[in-house]
Amino acid sequence: MTDKTKSYDGFTTEERDAMKQRATELKSRKRGKDTEPEVLAKIAEMPDADRAIAERIHALVEQHAPGLVPKLWYGMPAYALDGKVVCFFQAAAKFKARYATFGFDGIAKLDEGSMWATSFAITELSEGDEERLGVLIAKAVG
Repeated sequence: MTDKTKSYDGFTTEERDAMKQRATELKSRKRGKDTEPEVLAKIAEMPDADRAIAERIHALVEQHAPGLVPKLWYGMPAYALDGKVVCFFQAAAKFKARYATFGFDGIAKLDEGSMWATSFAITELSEGDEERLGVLIAKAVG
């Protein structure tokens, strides 16, 4: 069975691991706890390409939405407002994907007409990409 092959319960090994990490996060969550060190430690563990992107995204969130709280979400960096995830990063290595993703959850205020993007594939971040994400991050918290 390969890593991408579905297991007996319909989930890959990586998907089951992410669910276990989320359960652990929920069990150990404490109100008022500074979770940024955990996020920075998780970023530091990432392969070079993912780590470079995650570090830049972390800096962009701090710059454009300083009110968001860093936390782990399914074992990956996420940024929350009042305990609810606004945006998140998923490393390419997490699920052996071709690219990392940066996404926005349902509370992000990105609405534009009847359709808008909520997730972006990222292989590297140019200055223009960082500008675009900065605008979106600021808009997401409205």
